[in-house]
Amino acid sequence: MKKLKKNPWFDKWAALAKEKGYPARSVFKLKEIQEKFKVIKPGFKVLDLGASPGSWSQFVCEIVGPQGKVVGVDIEPVKFHSKLFLFMQKDVFTLTKKDFEELGITQFDVILSDMAPKTTGIETTDHLRSVELAMKALELCKELLKEGGSAIVKIFDGPELPKVRKEFEKIFLSVKIFRPKATRKGSKELFIIGLNKK
Repeated sequence: MKKLKKNPWFDKWAALAKEKGYPARSVFKLKEIQEKFKVIKPGFKVLDLGASPGSWSQFVCEIVGPQGKVVGVDIEPVKFHSKLFLFMQKDVFTLTKKDFEELGITQFDVILSDMAPKTTGIETTDHLRSVELAMKALELCKELLKEGGSAIVKIFDGPELPKVRKEFEKIFLSVKIFRPKATRKGSKELFIIGLNKK
């Protein structure tokens, strides 16, 4: 009998996400960050960059509750819908403050970015593209994040990381680098946690 090939992307985290009704395993990375740093609170307004397929937004809606609001942005559609969730199918590099004003939101308590480039397999290229996305997230933090607000931003590890961290330190009182347990083995993925915007 022919043995079925095991899907390399399906693991215990993917199985658990399916069981709990989340669109993707990435939710467990945010759950761990939230347990450690407690950045999201009931009633918060949260911006989720790179929201597709919707796991992070779904989890955040559970925390912010009926008084809160979550805005997701991605070029890909999401598989999640809620009264608390607004979605913009848009390229993050074309986002302006006006887009948010039209939604009636001018400031957020937390900005999340799980954005990642389409990987090429060339480590330097992938790293630099992820740096570009992290810097865009930081730019939006400067414009849209409340004083005292926090950010969680994905980046691929590499030589530019210390420089990027320094840029985050200019606007946050505390900056941590964190690698959640649900990150795949061999992945260069890290998260910059910016706490307490100056």
